[in-house]
Amino acid sequence: MLSTTILTLVGSLRAGSINRQLAEAAAAGAPEGVEVKLFEGLGEIPFYNEDIDVEGFVPEAAQALRNAAAASDGLLLISPEYNGTMPAVLKNAIDWLSRPFGAGAISGMPTAVIGSAFGQYGGVWAQDDARKSVGIAGARVVEEVRLAIGGSVTRYDGIHPQDDPDTVAQLGEAVRVLADASVSAA
Repeated sequence: MLSTTILTLVGSLRAGSINRQLAEAAAAGAPEGVEVKLFEGLGEIPFYNEDIDVEGFVPEAAQALRNAAAASDGLLLISPEYNGTMPAVLKNAIDWLSRPFGAGAISGMPTAVIGSAFGQYGGVWAQDDARKSVGIAGARVVEEVRLAIGGSVTRYDGIHPQDDPDTVAQLGEAVRVLADASVSAA
């Protein structure tokens, strides 16, 4: 069976973040034939600066991100909401992946955005901003994938999201729809 690789970027750098746990649960519950890979090291990537984005001299962490994206069939962004928008680390990753202009590693790549936040709306503003940014960066946003988990701190108090059947089902469906979009784009 063909294998589809989904690169996952988590907007929270905290080791115990619920959004990171959502990424782990998505990887553990991915449909057969789909591999969900969590990218490590977003915090090591310098802020995008065209002066340091020079062929042959791109910072190692930024190049690793570009290579991981180029080796993937789809992109899953998992974002908390910081002050009403996505975290800077996620926006920075999108900026690095958008270059070189018109030919970035995510150009035309099926991409979905999900996440959780403490508030009742689950970070929808952050997710909307991430969809807008990644779409402008050249990715093909899979609009059918919408998953905003509100009240996450209390909902997952004492449990991992992969131990919540509703969350597992929703994540599985989100990954399946993204994988299907990735296969049809190939």
